[in-house]
Amino acid sequence: MEWEAIDHREQEDKNENENENEMMTRRRPKKLVSGSDQTLEEDENEEEEDQRGSSTTTTDEQEQRHSELQEDEDDDAGETFISPPPSSSSASPSPPSSPPPPPKRYAPLPCPVADDATRLKKPVRVYADGIYDLFHFGHARSLEQAKKSFPNTYLLVGCCSDALTNKYKGKTVMNEAERYESLRHCKWVDEVIEDAPWVITNEFLDEHQIDYVAHDSLPYADASGTGNDVYAFVKAAGKFKETKRTDGISTSDLIMRILKDYNQYVMRNLARGYTRKDLGVSYVKEKQLQVNMRITKLRQKVKEQQERVGQRLNTVANAADLIDWVENADRWVSGFLEKFEEGCHFMESAIKSQIQKGLLMQQNQFILRSNNKLMNGRVEASRQIH
Repeated sequence: MEWEAIDHREQEDKNENENENEMMTRRRPKKLVSGSDQTLEEDENEEEEDQRGSSTTTTDEQEQRHSELQEDEDDDAGETFISPPPSSSSASPSPPSSPPPPPKRYAPLPCPVADDATRLKKPVRVYADGIYDLFHFGHARSLEQAKKSFPNTYLLVGCCSDALTNKYKGKTVMNEAERYESLRHCKWVDEVIEDAPWVITNEFLDEHQIDYVAHDSLPYADASGTGNDVYAFVKAAGKFKETKRTDGISTSDLIMRILKDYNQYVMRNLARGYTRKDLGVSYVKEKQLQVNMRITKLRQKVKEQQERVGQRLNTVANAADLIDWVENADRWVSGFLEKFEEGCHFMESAIKSQIQKGLLMQQNQFILRSNNKLMNGRVEASRQIH
């Protein structure tokens, strides 16, 4: 009887060991992050020994914990696993910006069909004028409308000179020669009239044998300063063909975009080899932009590294169920990034302060040398007098 009892206990111990080995085999992750396999296996062995010693975790509690983790993963779907460092300016992160709408495609305008009799007739001479600075597709579409006003059209385009434009409208980006050449490369234009007048007269229409004038319907003031419409007499004579402006594009809008992102365009040209004198930028502004450019690149690299670390930690969490360890790593990385932001701001302020001190020292030295030269000149003059 005693031998049978001993054999029975040995069989139970053997079955228990087999069950424990099978449980450990099922819980062992199939794939782990490289460089951490041994550490994760040791942590899992320690966890198994704690579970065998305490036996406090039941199957129902594990299922409940798994369901809670699944709900958290569903709530955080699409977001980076590591949360960004807390910001004092906003309590909650801003939602991701929506992608810009696709560019609008403009179909070619319908062209009037000309019969045989119309083709044999003399083409209708249509005139359009403007500044055409930074020639864009809005200009081209207005000229297309003027060209297609009649089945057989000869389009003349007048472009004002730099002197007239600077006097009545303001400075242009392109000079008059560049604006003339841009119009010559537009397929709708048959002839370019250089140094066109600001105000159209009957003599000008007769000189160029113009039948119609094409322009948008907005009133444009003449040079008299009384607010008279430039095209008033053409409209009264029934020789005005209205064209439509293209929304969302204009020379003023393009200039506004450049001014809005002025610093970025200056940094772009500095990186391409332009000097600060070419760009009309002061020494302090150049150094400040260069520092900002380096800090921006460094922040971008840190952000990319943060995303890679977040993906790896997410892989580890899903494979080995190390939620507590990942949460601690999340806090460590967030704390490091917060300190890094503070360090970048401190470094940027220190560099700006050093640049300003250097410039002030150079200015003081220049003033001192100028005063010394002035005093020496006065002393020499007094000696010559005596």
